[in-house]
Amino acid sequence: MKLFSLFKQELAIDLGTANTLIIQDGVVVVDEPSIVAYNRRSEETIAVGRKAMQMHEKTHEEIKTIRPLKDGVIADFKAAENMIEGMIRMIGRKRRFFTHLKMVICIPSGITEVEKRAVFDSADHVDSKETYLIYEPMAAALGIGLDVEEPIGNMIIDIGGGTTEIAVIALSGIVTDQSIRIAGDELTTDIMNYMKRQHNILIGERTAEQIKIHVGSALPVLEDPPADFAVNGRDLMTGIPKQIFVTYQEIAHAIDESITAIEEAVLRALEATPPELASDIYRTGLYLTGGGALLRGLDKRISSKTKLPVHVAEDPLRAVVRGTSAALADTDRYMPILIPRGSV
Repeated sequence: MKLFSLFKQELAIDLGTANTLIIQDGVVVVDEPSIVAYNRRSEETIAVGRKAMQMHEKTHEEIKTIRPLKDGVIADFKAAENMIEGMIRMIGRKRRFFTHLKMVICIPSGITEVEKRAVFDSADHVDSKETYLIYEPMAAALGIGLDVEEPIGNMIIDIGGGTTEIAVIALSGIVTDQSIRIAGDELTTDIMNYMKRQHNILIGERTAEQIKIHVGSALPVLEDPPADFAVNGRDLMTGIPKQIFVTYQEIAHAIDESITAIEEAVLRALEATPPELASDIYRTGLYLTGGGALLRGLDKRISSKTKLPVHVAEDPLRAVVRGTSAALADTDRYMPILIPRGSV
């Protein structure tokens, strides 16, 4: 058995729209943006992850950057394969020495059977011998330390890059769920559109992401407000680069519609929850995970809307991948919440 374990590699993968994380032996070994850079002529992969992100929106005609995942699912099959393979190589070991690669990959709860097969096929192309899928809300629940096997209802709100997953979990299953394709990327687009409409300034995706990080807010009034943020972009009137300053109140206004859509999805999930589980949720509250959980004031806004306590996970960005790793470490125990290859 010892000899076999030397040739076995087990990876837990959070294949996200914005970022991909990989855990090996309980340690996060890869945390990179989900993006690939190609040479258009040779079709060769130039860079993956952070190096490719540095090139994003700054390339000339010979280089193209691709984000293989859209709305939480694979949009570009070949690019996804290259990205997964490139990130596995980042682990720092030569894969030819491994005869058995086992992976657990998390997926949005609202994806189709065809989209599930695309994830399995990508795993097959990187020579995974044993692949399982796990739904993101279930992985998030495991990742924040909830006992998903108990007959107790817990509601998870996982706000990622491409999707917001809202699920009520009990007895190793998802009782009711809402999966909407409004999440971090949509907020970024809202900010870009607001800057164009309100300030006549054109900014890129990366700049909008920085605005969201530095002055993003779900509420127009915060107890501890961030300082105004300097934004560089192109003046749409003159075509000349210029700088303006934006406030968190402006960004709260810019993303208000998208936050409202997330609130409405939470309410729909609560309305569909059986009464006994609703009673549990009244006691336990709601759990916020994913990058969106870091948005200032979001927990207070959802709490105000639902009249329920909202808990932000300790490490919301890594909750899903840690839960995926927990399922990988004990696949026999967690088989009821895993999706094996033959079931799709």
